[in-house]
Amino acid sequence: MAYIRTETLVDTTPERAWDALRDWGALHERLAAGFVTDTTIDGGDRIVTFGDGSVVRERLVALDESARRLSWSIVDGPYEHHNGSAQVFAESDGRTRFVWIADVLPDALADRTRAMMELGTSAIRRTLEGDRVRGG
Repeated sequence: MAYIRTETLVDTTPERAWDALRDWGALHERLAAGFVTDTTIDGGDRIVTFGDGSVVRERLVALDESARRLSWSIVDGPYEHHNGSAQVFAESDGRTRFVWIADVLPDALADRTRAMMELGTSAIRRTLEGDRVRGG
């Protein structure tokens, strides 16, 4: 199983970052604009369309308010197994550390998944910092 981790420092408060992360249906607007172009809710799942045109169905596994952590699984896509989580942490300088982790099978998908997560992490930083500039 491949373990992939990305993280970035974001010039926004952990409260704002968590508010955007926990908004399950607004991934394309509040968290990863451009990287994700559409999010549609279908029952408890979300259908996510990425900028490259790929589409996956994600199922919410857990939303932990106190840990500011969200976990999900891709249940309709190229993976035999996928578990993802994202979490925000307060930094001493007032910024936020955003951590995204995925465990995936098959291992052959690790490089593509890592590349997508790196693009996504950059988009998350830009989106959240743009939100701060707009005062959102």
